[in-house]
Parts: sequence; C-alpha cells; structure tokens
Amino acid sequence: MKIHKEGHSILIVLFFVLLIIDSALYYYTPGNVFVHVFSITSSVIFYLLILQFFRDPKRVTPINEKHIIAPADGKVVVIEEVEEKEYFKDKRKQVSIFMSPLNVHCNRNPVSGLLKYFRYHQGKYLVAFHPKSSELNERTTLVYQTPNGEEILIRQIAGALAKRIRWYVKENDKVNQGDQFGFIKFGSRIDLFLPLDSKINVHLGQKTKGGITNIAEFV
Repeated sequence: MKIHKEGHSILIVLFFVLLIIDSALYYYTPGNVFVHVFSITSSVIFYLLILQFFRDPKRVTPINEKHIIAPADGKVVVIEEVEEKEYFKDKRKQVSIFMSPLNVHCNRNPVSGLLKYFRYHQGKYLVAFHPKSSELNERTTLVYQTPNGEEILIRQIAGALAKRIRWYVKENDKVNQGDQFGFIKFGSRIDLFLPLDSKINVHLGQKTKGGITNIAEFV
C-alpha cells in the first residue's frame, strides 16, 4: 500500500510518540501484563487507523472530455440548484461529497483544461456537513475551464477535524483529468458547482471514488 506524502512526517512522529508512551507504561508498571497488552494493542490499532487515512491507491481515470469525474472518495450529500456567490454569481447545480476519516483523502482534477481561478480562504471549522460550511469554513476555490470553454467550480472545505488543506496547483496551470491537485486531512467535504444544463449521474447517498466515478456530463 502506497502512503501519501502528506502522511510521512505525521506517521514518523506518531510512531515515536506511541513508542515512548508504551515504554513509559512498561517501565512504571512492571509486571502489570494487562496494562502492557492494552497499551500496545491500543497503540497498534490507533497507528493503523491513521495509516489507512493516508493511503494513496493507484487510480486509472477513464478520460472523457464530456465527463465531470469525482474529485474525491466519499458520499454524495447534496444535489441541488444554488446561487454561487464567489465567482459565477449566478445559479449553478451543486453536488457535494462528504469525506469521512475512513475515506481516501486525495483530491483529483474532475476535468482537464486550464485552472482559471484559485483562491484560499481562511475561516471557521464547522462540521463539514453544516449548510454554511461552504461559505464560512477554511476552504479553497478552484475554477476549471475545459478545452471546449465549459467552466466548473470546486471547493475544498475543511471540517471540524480537518484543519489543514493542501493544494499542488496554481492559477493558469494546465491540468489533466484524474491527476491529484490536493489533499485534506482528517474528514472534510468537496463542493462542485456545475452548469445548470449538466446531466447529473449520481444520487444522494451514493458512494464515490475519486478519479473514477462519473459525477455529471456536459450537455
């Protein structure tokens, strides 16, 4: 299993912290087998949970210029028509994907083309499924323009646990569908704002796979 680069330093530090805690318990509670076994077992389980969070599975994206591919693993929690207030300032179809701590948290480009607009916004850390998290939480806004001139907007949104958003792109970069553009640590959400005439191919509650699931199509 490949481990994402965002997890390397955390996993190394965590390993030594847990080792110190287990060693201290062993030293200060000699002969207490229950404490030693509980401590080591708990440490191993906790470490494995953090380890799986930073897994980075290989994905092969079925490239299609008409498809808008899921930018993240998770569950579809919103499909509705809304007013997008930051960039488009008009009505758009919104599709939101909630990522739990058990999901893969790599973020992938939903389309190929030009990254026309990028902004980072500091903010609060409301739970990611809160209706105002898209406007109030720490977030990034990315607008993609496809070779056919279509524009879509996506937001990385930090949640109550996710307090560190990473991105690897900048304005005017040319990007490829399915390539990684960022990462959000420990639970979060991604919103997509699509043209009103887009054909939505997912339903509420559906699980998505980043770089694989066909969220919608340009018409």
